Amino acid sequence: MRDVCVVGLGLIGGSVLRAAAAAGRAVWGATASARDADAARAEGYDVLAPDAALARAAERDALVVVAVPLPAVEEVLRRVPDGVRLTDVVSVKGPVAEAVARVAPRARYVGGHPMAGTSASGWAAGRAGLFRDAAWVVAAEDGADVEVLADVVGLALDAGSHVVPTTAAEHDAAVARISHLPHVLAAVLACVGADGGPLALALAAGSFGDGTRVAASDPDLVRAMCEGNRAALLTAVDDALGRLGAARGSLASTGGLAKTIDAGHRARLALHEAREAGGSGGAALTVDLASPGALEALRALGSRGGRVVGLNGGTLLARDS
Repeated sequence: MRDVCVVGLGLIGGSVLRAAAAAGRAVWGATASARDADAARAEGYDVLAPDAALARAAERDALVVVAVPLPAVEEVLRRVPDGVRLTDVVSVKGPVAEAVARVAPRARYVGGHPMAGTSASGWAAGRAGLFRDAAWVVAAEDGADVEVLADVVGLALDAGSHVVPTTAAEHDAAVARISHLPHVLAAVLACVGADGGPLALALAAGSFGDGTRVAASDPDLVRAMCEGNRAALLTAVDDALGRLGAARGSLASTGGLAKTIDAGHRARLALHEAREAGGSGGAALTVDLASPGALEALRALGSRGGRVVGLNGGTLLARDS
């Protein structure tokens, strides 16, 4: 198994380091946070200065995982040695790919993003099992280094995830709707509730708590994530505003909300059905990474809601939707 070097040891990076170690890989990390570094060392993990960690990665041909907030990515990339195997777990893929092309063009880069997390942050919030049964996006762009793509798939599978292959642009458009917009709406909902005063907060129960859970996340991390995906998030916000405007118009004119409530109910059931289908299998298929059209086949698989569930050398084992 390939060694893993993780730069950034917060919730996600710390969980990647733990998961890779639990799978039997040699691992080490680096972080700008003295608190996270001390906590990781106290648990027995090897934490080095960033330049030393990356130099070791180059010497051992390890997979480097960039796990810092988007505003800090470029600083890390400036330290990356030429030819290193590189991936990331940043929540926006387009800007990271652009930064790699500009700052570290000789790195062997394949983007990634595990769809897991909590509203907590820092090393102490992480755990080896954070990614179990979660989707882990891998960017199967034209021209991708298939050896590194296999490395990233292998790491994701070792962490207990299933892999969803797609492009950076399609990923960013999707997460704007199912990750970044929920953060914006949670912030708005939290403010609306708080503006109701002490009585409203005293009466707040499950629906308000569930709807505002992610508003408890570190504001700096949320801003970096949402602002970094500005164009796609604007489209999602416009969609939401249109639906809210229609609901308001209906409520004001007829007093009814049937269309909005019924459509939302059907959409939530569709999510449940998709999760059930994902857990129950789907048609089995294989993709040989050395074959012509392999990356195109992977992207098509991801667009259908399929997933990669195994790796045998250069052959990916997949389940269709």
